[in-house]
Amino acid sequence: MGTLAAPSIYVLRVYCVRGFHIISYGVGTYLLNLLIGFLSPKYDPELEALDGHTRDSDEYKPFVRRLPEFLLWYATTKAFVVAFFMTFCSVFDIPVSWPILLCYWIVLFVLTMKRQITHMIKYKYVPFGYGKLRYTRKKSAASNVGSSSD
Repeated sequence: MGTLAAPSIYVLRVYCVRGFHIISYGVGTYLLNLLIGFLSPKYDPELEALDGHTRDSDEYKPFVRRLPEFLLWYATTKAFVVAFFMTFCSVFDIPVSWPILLCYWIVLFVLTMKRQITHMIKYKYVPFGYGKLRYTRKKSAASNVGSSSD
């Protein structure tokens, strides 16, 4: 709830003051960096492949994040709280064109996520779980032979 409250209060403050766009850009870039850390494995498979430590076995290796989920939420909340207090200091209210910053951030986001997704596809890891896998029994060929009705 705190992580939802902090951005809400910050956005309300920036909207009411109608300024501090450079701080918002900085927070957005920091959050993008946190997201990349959250989506990246702790041990980079690209570096392991260069060292020759990879095995082509079907051994199950769980996905371990570089940035754990709790630290993601904590750092996000802390970033918005710090940014909120920065809006009370007029030194940080640098006049910039916010549409240009927004467009630049969107381009930065798209290019960064494209690189991250291609890395995920190349090294075949998925940072999200979909619950417990359920295995079903395959019908044997012998049971299919006797079940035909003519």
